[in-house]
Amino acid sequence: MPFARLASATTPTCRIGLGLAAVGRPGYINLGRDEDLPAARDVDAMRRRTHELLDAAYAQGVRYVDAARSYGRSEEFLAAWLAARPDAGDVVVGSKWGYTYTADWTTDAEVHEVKDHSLAAYERQRAETDGVLGDRLDLYQIHSVTPDSPALTDKELHARLAEAADRGVTVGFSASGPAQADTIRAALAVTVDGEPLFRTVQATYNVLETSAAPALAEAHDAGLTVIVKEGMANGRLTAPHAPDALKAVAAETGLGCDAVALAFVLRRPWAGVVLSGAATLDQLASNLHAPVVDLDDDQLTRLAAQAEDPRAYWQRRAGLTWH
Repeated sequence: MPFARLASATTPTCRIGLGLAAVGRPGYINLGRDEDLPAARDVDAMRRRTHELLDAAYAQGVRYVDAARSYGRSEEFLAAWLAARPDAGDVVVGSKWGYTYTADWTTDAEVHEVKDHSLAAYERQRAETDGVLGDRLDLYQIHSVTPDSPALTDKELHARLAEAADRGVTVGFSASGPAQADTIRAALAVTVDGEPLFRTVQATYNVLETSAAPALAEAHDAGLTVIVKEGMANGRLTAPHAPDALKAVAAETGLGCDAVALAFVLRRPWAGVVLSGAATLDQLASNLHAPVVDLDDDQLTRLAAQAEDPRAYWQRRAGLTWH
C-alpha cells in the first residue's frame, strides 16, 4: 500500500494530508470562504493558490494529497505541481470518482456535482483521471458512498476495481451522511475471490460528528488505512464559529481552534491520515500545529461533549450555501 511510505516518515505532520476540495474549484460550502479566496477566482488564480498550498504543505512534511474528479480542476492543478516538483516523488496521491463536476467554474450553479456510482461512470472517470495523473495515482476512492449505493453490491464493478488493485492502484471508498457506520461495515464485507476489496476508508469525523468512530475502529482493526475528512466541519470549528468549549480549550493550549479540533481527531488510535482543507497559507500553518497539541483527559472530555446527533449534523451540512 502507498501509505506504507508514510509509516516510515518521521515528521509530526506526516499524518496530516492536504485536501483540495476548497481550492480546486471556485465554489464550495465552507464557512468563511468569501474571505479565504481572492475575489477573482479564475482558473489561473485558483491554480496559483493550490500550488502555493502544495509548496508550503510539502515543505512542512505533508506527504498525502487528496483530490477528486468533482473538485473542479484539482487533479489538473495537482498534476501540474507534481510535474514541476520532481523532488516530490514521495507524495502519496489520492483521488476519487463517483461525482461529476457540473458547475462550469461558477459559484451560483443550480447543481454543482452529480453522483453516479455505476460501472460506466467508473470507467469514464478512471480514464479521465489516468489522462491527468497517469502513474502518479496511488489511491482511487469511490466518492461519498451511502448504504444505498450500488457500489456496495455491483459485482462487475467490484471485479473491475480488483483488476485495478492487481495493477498497483490501491482501492478505497469515502463515506458520507448520518449512516456512515452502516456504509463502512457494508464495505468491509465486500470481497473479490475471497479477498477484501477496499484497503482505505475516508470518513467524516470531528468534534461535532463522532458517530462513525466504532466502525472506523473496526476498519482499522481489519487492516484498512483510515483517512479523516472534514475535521473542521466545513468551517464550523474555526474560531468565528466554534462552540464555546472548543474556544476555551484553544485558549488553554495557546493555539487555534482549528489546531485543537484536528488534534482531537489525531488522538484517535484508528486515525491514519487527517486531512487539512486549508484554503490559505495561514490556515495551513495553523492546521499543522495539530500534531503538537497536548490535550489532557479533561479537555478531551469537554470536546467530546460537543457531539451532535448525526442526523442533525448532516441536515445542517446539507443546508450550507455554496460560496
